[in-house]
Amino acid sequence: MSVHTEQSGAGGGRPDGVGIAQEQDFTAPHTDRLAALLVSGRRPPRPGALSTSLTFGWRAVLKIKHVPEQLFDVTAFPIMMVLMYTYLFGGALAGSPGTYIQTLLPGVLVMSIVMITMYTGVSVNTDIEKGVFDRFRTLPIWRPSTMVGYLLGDMLRYAIASAVMLAVGLLIGFRPEGGVVGVLAGVALLIVFAFAFSWVWTMFGLLLRSEKSVMGVSMMVLFPLTFLSNIFVDPKTMPGWLQVFVNNSPVTHLTTAVRGLMAGEWPTAAIAWSLGWAGLLVLVFGPVTMRLYNRK
Repeated sequence: MSVHTEQSGAGGGRPDGVGIAQEQDFTAPHTDRLAALLVSGRRPPRPGALSTSLTFGWRAVLKIKHVPEQLFDVTAFPIMMVLMYTYLFGGALAGSPGTYIQTLLPGVLVMSIVMITMYTGVSVNTDIEKGVFDRFRTLPIWRPSTMVGYLLGDMLRYAIASAVMLAVGLLIGFRPEGGVVGVLAGVALLIVFAFAFSWVWTMFGLLLRSEKSVMGVSMMVLFPLTFLSNIFVDPKTMPGWLQVFVNNSPVTHLTTAVRGLMAGEWPTAAIAWSLGWAGLLVLVFGPVTMRLYNRK
């Protein structure tokens, strides 16, 4: 009985004294040695603005890869727009759908791309609600790269939507006289404008509280802006007071430029106006967006 008690006292109720010996031998690492291990060698250089922007752009592309349903608005919606407007209004406005598609397709292309720019603001607002932006703001990177990354990723969406609509248009009779060069120039101009116009929605994505609010405000802006233009009809048929707004609308200038490029006309005035509007949008809404982002 005494032997059992001595063994229990020596081992602390354990099968042996290894655990106590290990606990007694353990010592915390020296702080100087630990710091030397962690900071040994040279620090990697700080990433540049281009590399971080491309990284966040790739992040946006990966989101499309993992959630392919996001491409619905750049595939099914453009196809529906082309077919619906061509066969509903083609006979009434131009005598036949085949004739109307030559004028309509560049306009509907502009309308579709301009309208899907609002999803940039929706994506920004969604990431804010998830708390992802809190992590982004702590990174030692160029601050605007997060926003530029969203826009770079969306440029791929715009290119996909343009390709889908042009393919459908060619199948139903669209024949651009500007050839491949004119079509590519028109699409490039449209994507540049959409990139600049998306800054408007990044601002609203940061400013508003929910993605539903972003979509609601964007629709209130986009519907009048796109329908009050020369996308569907010639502004000369409109009342004089309405022509003043339509003829000076950025969507009208963009539609005229894209339509002219695809027709092989190269309208320099409309192209200059479109690029000027794009530059103005970036200069105005870019700084406002970054100010909101830094204070969010």
